[in-house]
Amino acid sequence: MQNETLVAVKDVSRWYGANCAVDISIKVNRGEVLGFLGPNGAGKSTTMNIITGNLAPTSGEILINGIDLLDQPQEAKRHIGFLPEQPPLYRTLTVDEYLIFCAKIKGVTKSNIASAMDMAKENCGLTDVGRRLIGNLSKGYQQRIGIAQTIIHSPDVIILDEPTVGLDPIQINEIRQLIRELGKDRSVILSSHILPEIQSTCDRVQIINQGKLVYQSDIQNIEDAQTAKCLMASFENPPLAKDLEALHQVSDVEMIDEHCFKIYFDPDDNPSKAIVQASVANHWSLTELTPLRKSLEQIFVDIISSDSSNQDRKNISDNGEDKAA
Repeated sequence: MQNETLVAVKDVSRWYGANCAVDISIKVNRGEVLGFLGPNGAGKSTTMNIITGNLAPTSGEILINGIDLLDQPQEAKRHIGFLPEQPPLYRTLTVDEYLIFCAKIKGVTKSNIASAMDMAKENCGLTDVGRRLIGNLSKGYQQRIGIAQTIIHSPDVIILDEPTVGLDPIQINEIRQLIRELGKDRSVILSSHILPEIQSTCDRVQIINQGKLVYQSDIQNIEDAQTAKCLMASFENPPLAKDLEALHQVSDVEMIDEHCFKIYFDPDDNPSKAIVQASVANHWSLTELTPLRKSLEQIFVDIISSDSSNQDRKNISDNGEDKAA
């Protein structure tokens, strides 16, 4: 059932004295990969540690596959696979020894350990290094081993904190494909500072700042927001701004310098063809016509900056003084 909710975090908070580190709600369905974003110190790791049962919340409810994590922690954790930012590896063990150990502590039955280990090794590209000492392997391979221990017990919920750190481009692509494959019939929560990774891997994004949810959207909506709404145009014999504004599809014109303009338009009504035709007809000698797209990084920065500004204004309004000072 693709609409089955496997992760339900309801009004969960974590307080340290008078400071609220996290106050958030999250919902992830089966078959969904959620990208979890936020600046350093926003509360991402705290949230992940709470969801995985490694840190108790001050208040709220956490359901994993319908099981209350606070009331039945052992049963709920059977459905979770977690890769922290620093993989929990034993460097003096071989890959096989480590994965057998992980399978046992995660409740894989003795008769299924061999097949579970083979599955995890195959999915993570570890088939040829089973007898190698973990400490003698590269950081990339160690990251793969960390993912293998995450999935060895076939959990319904997989939580990955920076899963591609230290990997080369080929390995990164392989891990992204693995995450998408895992997300077909499970819930996956992926935290990463590599924003294109979130865009290429996830179905939905949530952004937190100062412990609170400030933005959530489907990836498709974010990609729509990246659609070009502005052209950069340069001319050897530049027209007046009003000549460009007179073109039917143009909504606004910003002059950058004597020869260069930013031309704004509705994304469904691109004026590129009209600009080229007008340039030829009026001998403007067009030398550049480039769409300006808003990057995912810029969208992220805009959201965080806007939220931080709103929070600063609220602090001043609530107390008559600036708490952030």
